[in-house]
Amino acid sequence: MNRRVAALVTLALTLALGACHHATPSDPLAGAYRFERNGWIYVHLQGSPDQVGYQHGALLAPEIADLVRVEKAFLQQTTKRDWTFYRDAAQRILWPKVDSEYRAELDGIVAGARSKGDSLDRWDIVALNALEELPGYYLPWLEQQQHQAATAQAPGNCSAFVATGSWTADHRIVMGHNAWTDFITGERWNIVFDITPQRGYRMIMDGLPGIITSDDDFGINADGLMVTETTITGFQGFDTAGVPEFVRSREALQYGTSIDDYVRIMRDGNNGGYANDWLLGDNKTGEIARFELGLKDWSLQRTRDGYFVGSNFPVDPKLTAEETNFAVHDPGSSPNARHARWDQLMAQHKGRITTQVGEQMESDAYDVFAKRQGPDERSLCGGTDDSPRGVPAWSWGPFFPGGTVQAKVTDGQMASRMELFAAMGRPCAPDFRAEPFLAAHPDYGWMTGLLRDMPTQPWTLFASGMRPPTAATAP
Repeated sequence: MNRRVAALVTLALTLALGACHHATPSDPLAGAYRFERNGWIYVHLQGSPDQVGYQHGALLAPEIADLVRVEKAFLQQTTKRDWTFYRDAAQRILWPKVDSEYRAELDGIVAGARSKGDSLDRWDIVALNALEELPGYYLPWLEQQQHQAATAQAPGNCSAFVATGSWTADHRIVMGHNAWTDFITGERWNIVFDITPQRGYRMIMDGLPGIITSDDDFGINADGLMVTETTITGFQGFDTAGVPEFVRSREALQYGTSIDDYVRIMRDGNNGGYANDWLLGDNKTGEIARFELGLKDWSLQRTRDGYFVGSNFPVDPKLTAEETNFAVHDPGSSPNARHARWDQLMAQHKGRITTQVGEQMESDAYDVFAKRQGPDERSLCGGTDDSPRGVPAWSWGPFFPGGTVQAKVTDGQMASRMELFAAMGRPCAPDFRAEPFLAAHPDYGWMTGLLRDMPTQPWTLFASGMRPPTAATAP
């Protein structure tokens, strides 16, 4: 029995077992549960916004407290701003623009976590949800307004693709994404959320504990909308009067029925936070799109026969010139080298792209600029955790422990069943071990107690509604 057949058999068993579960309606955790598999924590949440939030907070309380703990220390070290700064910005700038539905869910997370003994409050959770947009977008904007030297910058992370029509084996959509980030955060980017909200569509997405959107943005909804993205390197801009990106991206996945819906929701109240090239698919029509959204500028390309890729390069010349400092003509930059490699691989696999090929491409470690095998900062799957070859734009020095931390892939048939394959760790490299790394690189001694081992795990099938093949119930 091969790997995929075995995975499908296991999935059938888990879904069958899940159908037998019944919970007491008065229980706030009724119908909610979690289990762990191959480095991932799968969490099912359902109900009204406050119920979804409460279940999230209660089921992931230890992981939420841990993420807040490490981000306090990490952001203090890397941005020279303490957690109070981020809490204050969350309260003054972001909270007034959060609508009632997501306010209820965020407060529900606080209530659920506190039911397990945590002392986190609303501003901790809102600041955590703004983990991308406050340090990477608001802070650089603020420093520019105050004529201060920059201590932070917008990230340039991740590699992703979406293809359809004659480019794929069955002419349906295939989509993949691997997440690049610092290992301290990335080791904890290991949640698979299966959410059945009271309103809107059921969703399955990867994510971080305590955060209501995927944040590296790989998700599927029950109406066939498929979403991923990569950030725009060197982006500059933020609007303090806008709606938080974490709210807009969650709303767009939960309520979007088409590519046009997604674009409309993301543009409405756009604050420039977490500026991305969004790769979108509509499984109902087979159409895919690349939606580039900055602050002032945006563009949309769409097709039913072609592909789009992302590796942190901007697309639109106007946006590139007006809103970034991106080095368009540097072939040795990480985004440009990975872009070139994407085009090579897509041409090589034209007409044969499947989820298996997607896994191979998301695990590709070839440096097209240096013409050698990586992994390094110029390979689709890579990083610089122990390599002198270079430093990605988002890191803070040589040997900084960062790079690919996990990967996902799905296709049209899987999306219709709300399924995805996911691999935790570095699919292009061996296990990362924190202790020997810190011993070899004492400059990063401040990471002691924050950085932990990150094993390279196998690709694993996850589906909406699945349960483990053993009796797992909510605590």
